[in-house]
Amino acid sequence: MLHVDLDAFLASVELLRRPELAGLPVVVGGRGDPTERAVVSTCSYEARAFGVRSGMPLRIAARKCPDAVFLPVDKPHYEEASERVMTVLRDHPGATVEVVGWDEAYVGLVTADPEREARALQQAVTQTTGLTCSVGIGDTLLRAKTASDFEKPRGVSWLTAETWPTVMGPRPVTELHGVGSRIGTRLEALGITTIAGLAAVDESVLATEFGPTNGPRLRVRGRGEGPTWPDPTPWVPKAHGRETTYQQDLGSREEVAVGLHDLAVRVVEDIRAEGRPCLRVHLKVRFVPFWTVNRSRVLPAPTLDPAVIAETALALFDALEDDRDVRLLGVRAEMTPPQA
Repeated sequence: MLHVDLDAFLASVELLRRPELAGLPVVVGGRGDPTERAVVSTCSYEARAFGVRSGMPLRIAARKCPDAVFLPVDKPHYEEASERVMTVLRDHPGATVEVVGWDEAYVGLVTADPEREARALQQAVTQTTGLTCSVGIGDTLLRAKTASDFEKPRGVSWLTAETWPTVMGPRPVTELHGVGSRIGTRLEALGITTIAGLAAVDESVLATEFGPTNGPRLRVRGRGEGPTWPDPTPWVPKAHGRETTYQQDLGSREEVAVGLHDLAVRVVEDIRAEGRPCLRVHLKVRFVPFWTVNRSRVLPAPTLDPAVIAETALALFDALEDDRDVRLLGVRAEMTPPQA
């Protein structure tokens, strides 16, 4: 099992069309203007050396790396580059490919020499697209994905059932894919701070805290277990969402209502193209200074009416009863399942 992870994907794609920027700290995010409110989508390794990271506000990135080159996000260009890479992976002899994002995919291969296959994939991707990738080798999808982070860029790393306890066991639970800071805090309250501790804890403890399904799943992840072969079934989106970070805070309910309606119109364009109506509305609000809240509500009936979606989102906003100014709004439409 291989996990192919493209190195600094967005920044690398930009460098292909701007080779004069090679070796410079490059940051991709928003409209490429660090004076505006936006976050880093990705950055080159030269920028990372200054402490710049994905998700960081552009203004902070500019403060950490004043000489960085800031570029705007160009989604269509990245989608095209991603598809070229995935075509290379699918064309590899005997490969079963599960695409999990613009810049990563699982590749299942029956081979006696996984490392040779990993090197061959790296070479094929670079020769065809000009991009580089790191590859993790593992006996589960999770172990392969975890291993691909070990030697970036252009590395090949192994992680198996035998090496997992030694390599991953002493690490904090938040170094486990799928365990963020919030879950980590809840685990810490249970006395679980390391991956080894998570792997060894009684399932009933996790089930009580996280539910009968999610709790045991966490222990499975703590052991590095899970699916052992990729699923090549084409990904079908469950929802479409849009969000906007406002350059000036929204200070009134009327401004919020206008913002939600604009987002709803854009979301309906996306789900209409799928041919599947909205079943549940999700609202995301980021209040000043940086407090984010998410809420959702099932609709009485599926709809493609942006007014209904906007009104539902506004009702969710009103229910928060929070009078702080708003810096970000997001609307996400969860669609009805596709017909079999």
